[in-house]
Amino acid sequence: MKKNIPVNACEVEAKSGSGYPEPFNTLVGTASWRQLGDHFDLTQFGVNLEILMPGDQSALRHWHTLSDEFIYVLSGEAVLRTDSGEAVVREGMCVGFKAGEPDGHHFVNRSEAEVRLLVLGARVAGDTAYYPDDDLAWFYLEDGKRAVHKGGEPYD
Repeated sequence: MKKNIPVNACEVEAKSGSGYPEPFNTLVGTASWRQLGDHFDLTQFGVNLEILMPGDQSALRHWHTLSDEFIYVLSGEAVLRTDSGEAVVREGMCVGFKAGEPDGHHFVNRSEAEVRLLVLGARVAGDTAYYPDDDLAWFYLEDGKRAVHKGGEPYD
């Protein structure tokens, strides 16, 4: 398929599950995403359409050492949890997180309706994602990513 042909974002294959090792994988819920950037073979930044059903969360609270993140709320209402506390975000609102600033963040859907987020993030080899509430870190390497305990031991 030619990658520069416009598509309906909802026609890009949906994926679900977090990829986190247990016991963290089940904490995220049934959230799904469509890797829009990957569909077009983008290499410098990722673009995802994330769909959070009631009770889902976007990720574990985390921050990145080298990758900026930008999130735009397409529809619904979610709670943004950061080191500063909680804030309700609604359709049309957006937030950004600068690389290297240790402000753990994620979104939780506490509403009764679906939430849709457009998530953009840099793709930087050597980036590390830290999870302040959990014994987890991700190392982003040239050949993929690796989950490790905060002490550096790999998850099996």
